Amino acid sequence: MKPIYQRLNLFIDGQDAYTFVPVEPVGAQSLTIHRATGDIVLNAPNTPVHPTASRYGKTIYGILGMISLALSEYVIVMTGREHRARLMGHDIYRAADFDILPLNPNVSVQNPPHPVEGHLLALVRSHLFGGHFLFSYGWDLSRRLQAQWQDRDNEGRMALWEVADDRFFWNKFLQSRLADTDIAHDLSPYILPIIYGTFDMRTVYIHGHRIQLCLISRRSRYRAGTRYFRRGIDHEGHVANFNETEQILLVDEKAAGRLSLAENLTHKLSFTQIRGSVPVFWAEVNTLRYKPDLQVMDLQETVDMIKVHLRDQVSQYGSQSLINLVNQKGHELPVKEAYERAISQIEFPDVKYQYFDFHNECKHMRWDRISVLIEKMQEDLVQQGYFHLDTAQDKAVHMQTGVVRTNCMDNLDRTNVVQAALAKWTLNQQLKAIGVVSDNEELEDFEALTRGFREMWADHADLISKAYAGSGALKTDFTRTNRRTKIGALQDGYKSLTRYIKNNYFDGARQDGFDLVTGAWTPQKNPVTSSSLIADTRPLIIRSVPYILSFALFMICAGLTLPRTSDYSLLYYFMLWFVIASLAVMFMMVHGIEYVSWPRLIPPTDIIYYKGPGFRSAHNGKGLTGPLAQKLDLSGQSNGFGARLLLNGRKRALTVTGMEEGTKKRVD
Repeated sequence: MKPIYQRLNLFIDGQDAYTFVPVEPVGAQSLTIHRATGDIVLNAPNTPVHPTASRYGKTIYGILGMISLALSEYVIVMTGREHRARLMGHDIYRAADFDILPLNPNVSVQNPPHPVEGHLLALVRSHLFGGHFLFSYGWDLSRRLQAQWQDRDNEGRMALWEVADDRFFWNKFLQSRLADTDIAHDLSPYILPIIYGTFDMRTVYIHGHRIQLCLISRRSRYRAGTRYFRRGIDHEGHVANFNETEQILLVDEKAAGRLSLAENLTHKLSFTQIRGSVPVFWAEVNTLRYKPDLQVMDLQETVDMIKVHLRDQVSQYGSQSLINLVNQKGHELPVKEAYERAISQIEFPDVKYQYFDFHNECKHMRWDRISVLIEKMQEDLVQQGYFHLDTAQDKAVHMQTGVVRTNCMDNLDRTNVVQAALAKWTLNQQLKAIGVVSDNEELEDFEALTRGFREMWADHADLISKAYAGSGALKTDFTRTNRRTKIGALQDGYKSLTRYIKNNYFDGARQDGFDLVTGAWTPQKNPVTSSSLIADTRPLIIRSVPYILSFALFMICAGLTLPRTSDYSLLYYFMLWFVIASLAVMFMMVHGIEYVSWPRLIPPTDIIYYKGPGFRSAHNGKGLTGPLAQKLDLSGQSNGFGARLLLNGRKRALTVTGMEEGTKKRVD
């Protein structure tokens, strides 16, 4: 496999060109990007740098790709990296720092000449620094161990980006400018693929065996986004928050005292699981209430899209065991029913459905009840197996013939607990199969391994949750300690509050960052037509109410410091401002969707204003409706104030943004 240059020196030739020169090997072909035309040129070996070029002050550890915004195209480079571990003889890094270099010499990244360009740059920068990106210069992090083994004879001299799993090649859109050129194969040493996910590795010793336990998760770039703005399935069969999680076990059967390298380990075992949103068309519409309005859209193509989704998973992994953890009553029930209705219409011999009432089975902190699900899944786990490569014989002893697909409502907290339990059961079977532990021993008998296992899975859960929901995962106290605690429950309350704040007030911009960097939305080359991206087009009264609330709260606080002649001297003063504050809060809740931070690049207007068949728990946050609203001329039917604010204000702004700003679907 062609190696990727690990360090580059960047030379800037005034306003003419960027030239990237590999530090090693000396004399390798340098890469020049001409700023005026955007042309990419691979120079001949030992080509000297132009004498007028000045060296950039930072070492470049990789080119993430190029992105075109409203006023300029930009080169995104990595200027900082963090070493995580060494896997299979290759170093694994996390991307830690980035620089954005404009091709247009008249554009400054620090002081963009137009606010729209500044806004788009801020979205790119926020996405880069807010994500958890991993890479290796010589190991394909995007593919599980079994897939690499199966394709080993076909790779030949192919480069990393050419063999990377398309779903997890996070910067594929950014790299398209290099990968789509006629000299793409020759540019391979400069094309660095990264994944958005997690990576952890722990080393322990058991009975003289050197054990390396590694956990990798890979997040799909399709239907990528945040918790409430990416739910369910799309019209191409992709589901939200799809993650592949691989647990790798490396075992050296020699004495632990011998110096051993990872690539010389005798046994290499892998167990893969997947998670993804409930594969029907559904959403939760934010309204500032703690529980958003649940909406299930009963579309004609629902069953067809589930078939597309499951057919793709079967082709990738083999048989599918679907574990559904969505509650069977209350707020989540309609999603469970829609899922099961669709599954009942599908006849796939390689797909099995298993429901587990997580909250009912594990209520009162009885988390040991997860064993009930393990017992139900044991036959499938044994049948699907795991991948086992015996390097001494250079053959695969076992192949994993299927995966467990787990989902809850968010595919986070309950899913994390169940996936960790399945991984623990499988790890125990693997260690016994290769003779590291005896039949009468269990994983819990080895404290160092058990502690490392729990910490890895808890950290993994936190990172996946932060990427999707904005906070660490819930229930990780059980993953870390194997028991549920009251302290953990209090921490979960704090995390839930953090999620509420971020999901309602910050995730719109985060979603825009996902859509911009993955190429789901591309801007036009005219910032004037994109002015609605930064303009607040809501009516004045909608914008003014938060200021009225803030002023009322300020006056209440100020009243606490005012002198008084008696206990009742300020009674009417406080009553006045409490009434004003209360009315402001009520107004904001009634018009809740006007105060949610919605995505502006691809606004979800088709979901917010959906009127087709299906289920909708409520229509909160859309202004006053009903007989009272009609009497006061506030309803949408009477074209009154409440509906007119919504439809003529936010809806128009979102629609214009989505349809006229260059929205288009990515095609790879």
